[in-house]
Amino acid sequence: MDTMKIIMVGQGPFGQKALETLIKKGEDIVGVFCPKDKRGEAMAATAEDSGAALFRPNKMIDTEVQAAYHELRPDLVILAFVTDIITETLLDIPPLGTICYHPSLLPRHRGASGINWAVIQGDIRTGLTILWVDKGIDTGPILLQKEIDIGPEDTTGSLYFNRLFPLGIEAIAEAVDLIRSGKAPKIPQDDSLATYEPPCDDAVAAIDWSKPASDVYNLVRGCDPQPGAYLIFKDDKVRLYKARLLASKQDKRPGEILDIGKGEIMVALNGGALGIGKVRDSSGQKMGADEFAKKMDLQVGMPFGS
Repeated sequence: MDTMKIIMVGQGPFGQKALETLIKKGEDIVGVFCPKDKRGEAMAATAEDSGAALFRPNKMIDTEVQAAYHELRPDLVILAFVTDIITETLLDIPPLGTICYHPSLLPRHRGASGINWAVIQGDIRTGLTILWVDKGIDTGPILLQKEIDIGPEDTTGSLYFNRLFPLGIEAIAEAVDLIRSGKAPKIPQDDSLATYEPPCDDAVAAIDWSKPASDVYNLVRGCDPQPGAYLIFKDDKVRLYKARLLASKQDKRPGEILDIGKGEIMVALNGGALGIGKVRDSSGQKMGADEFAKKMDLQVGMPFGS
C-alpha cells in the first residue's frame, strides 16, 4: 500500500512530536483528535498548521467522534499517549487496525503507569511496546518492542524524557512503515507473564520508612517527577525528589535525620541512608533540601515524618 489515510489520537508533547514526525515523513494524516484542555494545545496547533482535520471532543466516546471516523475513512489509527477510552465501535472502523504506544515491555506493567512501576519494583530493564489495540487494557498483539536498561540512578522522568519519549517517536514511524509494507507482525502476548498495576498516584506514593532501603529508594525515584513520593511532616504533605541511595552502617531508627548539608537531607533507612536533594511542600514549589531544612527548622536526630 503506497499511501494510508491515518488518524492520530493523542495529547501532550509526545502526541505533538509523533504527529509532527509523521507529517514530515509525508504521511497522509486525515484527522487529529486531542483533548479540549491544555493537554491538547500543542497537538492542535500542529494539526492546524498542517491542514489536517482537527477534532477536540470532550471524550472519545462522543457520537461526533464516531461520525468523524466514518467520514474520514481512515486506513489506520495511531494512539500517541491516550488516556481516554477507545470503544470497540471505533476499533472496528479502520481496516488496518489501531496501534498504540505503551511505555513498558508488555505483557509486564500493563496499565497507565508502566514506567513508574518498572522503577518502583526494581526492574533493571524496561522499554516500549507498539501494540495492536483490542478491547482489553494493553492486551493486544505486539507489533514491535524496544528495550533499554534502567540504571540505578534513573527516575521515571529520566527514563521517559531522555529515552522512552524519543525512542517511542522512532518506533511509531517504524511501525507505520512495517504496516505499509505488509510486514507488521501480530505477536500474541503471553498472559501468564502479565502484570497490571494501578495508576501511580497518592494511593501508592506514601513513604514507609520501615521498609527495606532499596524499596524506599525505588519508590522515591519511581514517583519522580510525578506524583512525588511523600511523607507527612508537621501536618503537611512533603514530596521528595532527586534521591540517592547511600551505604550506611548507622543503627538509627529508619526515618531519622542523619545529616543536613551539602544540598541534601540525609535520612536513615532500614539498611542504608537516603540523600534527598529536592523537596516540594504544599506551597507547590520545589526547593533545595537545605532551603527546606532551614524553612522548617529541621535538626539532626529529628524524625522526618511519621
